[in-house]
Amino acid sequence: MTIPVPCRHGRRFDLAPETTALLVIDMQRDFLDPSGMCARAGEDIASLRAVMPRVQAVTAAARAAGLTLIHTREGYAPDLADVNPLKRARGSVGAAGPLGRFLIRGEAGHDFIDGFQPAVGEAVIDKPGFGAFHRTDLETRLRDRGITHLVLTGVTTQCCVHTSLREAVDRGFFCLTVDDACAAFDPTVHAATLDLIEAENHLFGWIAGAGDFVGALAGDIA
Repeated sequence: MTIPVPCRHGRRFDLAPETTALLVIDMQRDFLDPSGMCARAGEDIASLRAVMPRVQAVTAAARAAGLTLIHTREGYAPDLADVNPLKRARGSVGAAGPLGRFLIRGEAGHDFIDGFQPAVGEAVIDKPGFGAFHRTDLETRLRDRGITHLVLTGVTTQCCVHTSLREAVDRGFFCLTVDDACAAFDPTVHAATLDLIEAENHLFGWIAGAGDFVGALAGDIA
């Protein structure tokens, strides 16, 4: 069964549940919790937290429709062995915070924020970088399951979401970004990233709203 999802500019993203995966990107305490890394660095996380209910709605709809669900976390080894020199120079990874060392695997801040824990059997990709394919086995997992289409949600739009999108497109996956189920700290940066996705005749795929995606999976949109 193919499900048509209405998208921006009158386009349509046709997906089959058995060959489609939802990527829920980096819904972690260090990005979304008031005591996490980003808030402690002075970022306004309100826009990120505002999309949490829509990410949950998209996730629930994907589960109900039988899509593969994959959750990602950005995080690094406790000894910082997988932190590249550029990130070391920035000094945030591994710094002490109320939820443990920032973005270190095993610390409370690195883990998923409440309400976003994976269900039993859903994959978790721990990535030592922005992109979901960087130094991970994500592509192998997707190929082994026959996945050809990806739906992207999460934070932040211009960083981990868009980096993962570009990696996916270079690997030949058909990609849909759910525009109001991802967010940046600055709404103008979020909007600019969406402009990049649809530039050059939709070079980086399709864009749809959470309501249209959820409605299509529920059979409420023709």
